[in-house]
Amino acid sequence: MTIVGLGAMGAALASAYVAAGHPTTVWNRSPEKAAPLVEQGAAHAPDIADAIAASPLTIACLTTYEATFAALEPAGAALAGRTLVTVNSGIPSGARAMADWATGHGARFLDGAIKNVPAAVGRADTLHYYSGDRALFDEHEATLRVIGGDTVHLGTEPDLAALYESAVGGTLLPALLGFFQGAALVTARGLEASTLVPYTTKWLEMISSVLPHLAAEIDRGSYDDPQSSIGIFHAGIADEAEVAAEAGLDGRWLEPMHALLERAVAEGRAEQSIAALVEVLRKPA
Repeated sequence: MTIVGLGAMGAALASAYVAAGHPTTVWNRSPEKAAPLVEQGAAHAPDIADAIAASPLTIACLTTYEATFAALEPAGAALAGRTLVTVNSGIPSGARAMADWATGHGARFLDGAIKNVPAAVGRADTLHYYSGDRALFDEHEATLRVIGGDTVHLGTEPDLAALYESAVGGTLLPALLGFFQGAALVTARGLEASTLVPYTTKWLEMISSVLPHLAAEIDRGSYDDPQSSIGIFHAGIADEAEVAAEAGLDGRWLEPMHALLERAVAEGRAEQSIAALVEVLRKPA
């Protein structure tokens, strides 16, 4: 096992493999990052080609596909006959380009995404998903499960992991901004942000509970029996603006969402389910 890239996530992956008894070689552009892993029992290869040659399976955990290309390019020849798994961030076109590059160098390739924080690496409920050759995934599934027990193969198209990474990841920043605005509201009143956590958690659980219903509406293309209508959300625009202004907050991050609601109402969708916003998103302004 070789791990390329020893940021917080890459170091966590390498540590999990060492702890599980896998002979593990590590490489990083800044070699000093390998020292803690060497103390745990990993081998450090100063040269990336040597790192790849040390193992039949290399997991590259860098920031982007561009960063992965830059790191691996000098060692392309060493990939021949070996398996490369990438778990960086990026978009589907980057995954397709990486797959073409890897297979062009004689490597077998899987693209992956780690859907949790470094501290969760190795837990039974930590989600990792992969895309690419199913037989290759089956061959390495047990090894990949070391770093996340909830390990899923999405399909044979090499860019599916990046597609789902983009699709699922799109919920993160809006959700966090919503929490941050709430924190700004309560702290403006002298209350602590921590008082929001139990109530926000319950709210997120409620959102989770309605996702299957909303997804079914989208898959059917039928929005006329709403649990929550677009009109309800549209009616709240003025209140959201007033609350932000009263607390002296910058509420401009809400404006694009409000614009989507305005467009939906203008299309006559006020009585439809909030899920009908997907149809507005499919027709960029």
